[in-house]
Amino acid sequence: MKWVVLKKSLDYDGSQISSLWGYMEADLQEDSIIAFRGSCDVQIRHMIDLEDRKEGDTIYSADMLHFVIEHFDSTDLKLIYARQRLFTVMVAETLLQRGIKTSRVGDDLFVQGKKLSISIASTSAVSQKIHFGMNVVHDVYGCLSDQGVPEGDLFPLMEEIASRYVEEIHDIEKDLRKSRPLGVM
Repeated sequence: MKWVVLKKSLDYDGSQISSLWGYMEADLQEDSIIAFRGSCDVQIRHMIDLEDRKEGDTIYSADMLHFVIEHFDSTDLKLIYARQRLFTVMVAETLLQRGIKTSRVGDDLFVQGKKLSISIASTSAVSQKIHFGMNVVHDVYGCLSDQGVPEGDLFPLMEEIASRYVEEIHDIEKDLRKSRPLGVM
């Protein structure tokens, strides 16, 4: 698994959750996490969450940190939701190490009672995908700027989160290769 933090601004519209976006955007043909900064404007046609879609919600933020994760080892929806929750917990741990206390409800993080993040997970015929976004600045919802995260710390924060996730996945893979199956001597 590899990670990349894009230095260019890139707006998230929901199309980035499609399979093989990492290959088209960053030439990654393997499990990957791509982090970038940009606005978020997900219209109904790109909405994966049917609850949001049925209610006609839009998802918008002028400035977010985005993480798009793709795994090719399975198309199991339950597995990608477990990975999404793992990623959310890892983001919360990383923020806590920087003095930002969050609470988690499912795949969402909250700070001081305000929603800080959005996330979705899904599968296709070829891969599993996760999108996770955190507000940098927002007038209504929780955001990193209100928590005192300086502008200069945003890219290092994305790098730390992406690299921690990759290390965790590599550690899981390593453990899989050293554990014997039950009933085998």
